[in-house]
Amino acid sequence: MKDVKWVTREYVHVDRTACPWLIRKFIDPKAEFIFVPTEKIEEVVKTQKAIPFDAPGVKFGHRDGKCSFETIIEEYRLKDPVLTELAKIVHSADISDRGLAPEGVGLDSIMTGARFNAKDDFEAIEKAKYVYDALYSYCKFKLLREKCKNELEKMDRKQQNEFLRRKMQK
Repeated sequence: MKDVKWVTREYVHVDRTACPWLIRKFIDPKAEFIFVPTEKIEEVVKTQKAIPFDAPGVKFGHRDGKCSFETIIEEYRLKDPVLTELAKIVHSADISDRGLAPEGVGLDSIMTGARFNAKDDFEAIEKAKYVYDALYSYCKFKLLREKCKNELEKMDRKQQNEFLRRKMQK
């Protein structure tokens, strides 16, 4: 699937900034996004053959207690453990399930503020890329730190930093 249009509700927030990042990064780098009032989604699906996401009753929406970001990961069978870790943060922020990932509180705050620092939804998802890239790196770091715990204990801070930096680049 390449160069596909995706449609969702206007006035993006957590899930509707995370999903475009996920789609462009892991599914279709040339994906186009359309933001419309909820009642116009069905029309855009028909007229522009766009795939709807994060809207009521759509395949790539909330279901079984999962947010749209998690549903897309599941539907596209994305098996990256770093994405799985990031999905916990997105879920926590979007569903307000603060026990799953404490970082979700920060993501919710950032995306709430970001919405008001962008002229429109297109600019908001562009600016949000940095946040999700940074969170992806944070999750990768977190998993590496756990995996390499025994090795890291034998190193000083400088060695730890250099070791983790090399591992992060792989």
